[in-house]
Amino acid sequence: MPITLKPMEEREFQAFCAYSNQHYAKEKITAGTWTEEEADEKAKAALRQLLPEGLQTQHHRHWTITRNETESIGWLWLYIDPIHPQRAAFIYGFGLYEPYRGQGLAKQALAALDVKAKELGVKKLSLHVFAHNETARRLYEHTGYTETDISMSKEL
Repeated sequence: MPITLKPMEEREFQAFCAYSNQHYAKEKITAGTWTEEEADEKAKAALRQLLPEGLQTQHHRHWTITRNETESIGWLWLYIDPIHPQRAAFIYGFGLYEPYRGQGLAKQALAALDVKAKELGVKKLSLHVFAHNETARRLYEHTGYTETDISMSKEL
């Protein structure tokens, strides 16, 4: 079953944004970065800042991850830095819908991203993963990503 990345349509983008806001706020609360009271608005503000023109924001690519070219199984958001000397790109969002997790499809989607990124001239992919997300950390390590910076906190 081939995994492909197809450009996101506006309706898919709106659903993606709604999910992303909620998910990002929850992750920031879990990480201890934001309080529950501020998380929703801060997540929305972050998305507005990153994507001021929505789906049409320059240098950002949004794809729907599909299986068999028609079955939508997840999403991928990539920012390609136009001036980075290493032709770097940053994965701002990546995920599979719940029924498709744990089947090896995420690895296939990341492999499809590697191909797409190379076609776009990207030489280096980076991402952020929350330390508490062990599943995602293992996935990224198994697909060739290495830690480059580590932030640490301590509750007093």
